[in-house]
Amino acid sequence: MATCDMCGNEYAHTFTITKDNGAKGTFDSFECAAHAMAPRCAHCGCTVLGHGVEADDTTYCCSHCARVGAGAHITDSVDA
Repeated sequence: MATCDMCGNEYAHTFTITKDNGAKGTFDSFECAAHAMAPRCAHCGCTVLGHGVEADDTTYCCSHCARVGAGAHITDSVDA
């Protein structure tokens, strides 16, 4: 059995995730994997589980945080 890098649980069905930068982690659930490996919003700190928004090579969870954090002129939606 392997041990989850996030919670320390020993589990027979762990899995390993490897990021492009070479960072690796072994986890017992997607919840632990997301908590440990997903990017965080540079403004509010929440876990970015979707595509997020990038401004000035920085990841944000939404356009509001990108506007506040980087002064980006973007919106999440377009008026029809």
